[in-house]
Amino acid sequence: MTALAVEPAPLARAVDDDLEARLKIFEEILLKWQPKMNLVAPSTLKSIRTRHVEDSLQVTDVLPTARSWIDLGSGGGFPGIVSALRLRGEPGAMVYLVESDHRKCAFLREVSRETQAPVEVHRGRIEDVLESLPKVEAISARALASLAILVEMSIDRLEKGAVAVFLKGQDVGSELTQMPIYSSLTTRLVASRTDPQGRIVILGRSDLVSASGVGR
Repeated sequence: MTALAVEPAPLARAVDDDLEARLKIFEEILLKWQPKMNLVAPSTLKSIRTRHVEDSLQVTDVLPTARSWIDLGSGGGFPGIVSALRLRGEPGAMVYLVESDHRKCAFLREVSRETQAPVEVHRGRIEDVLESLPKVEAISARALASLAILVEMSIDRLEKGAVAVFLKGQDVGSELTQMPIYSSLTTRLVASRTDPQGRIVILGRSDLVSASGVGR
């Protein structure tokens, strides 16, 4: 794959008082559950807001018009819960959280109850659950798998009109090189606000992922 130009990081939308309060509830529940399971790396516990929450907020910033999402491997709620809280109150907002670990599903359900986030938690392997979920506008994932695997799991939905937003780290270049070329998809690369080496990978049909159509 030809090297992609890296676009500027997305502009950060303001966090209003309601969203701030619900994000704090989310963080408190995460800290309560953290000793029971490894929801986030212990080394990042003192920087949950910058390392995890603010990183996750970028997902809806680059695709601000999408109201329905599938979040793959939701785990500790990043970015799925954060996206849902950002979208809370929007007509038609729904984030389908897909997670195979039953304990993490219990955590996600508690967060959704306490924050009133518009989510549905679906327990199971991604390849088994995806077929049962409704049509959505977008798909997200963070720290889950290589781009090749993520696209392979999502390709049917991407070809039918969903747009993928994947948060990736410093290995994104090699992952893009190893990803098969899909003639039906266009890829964009956006800089991360929270990680100088991080990138936001946007994939979808060219008519949906043009520079004028996503995040601008």
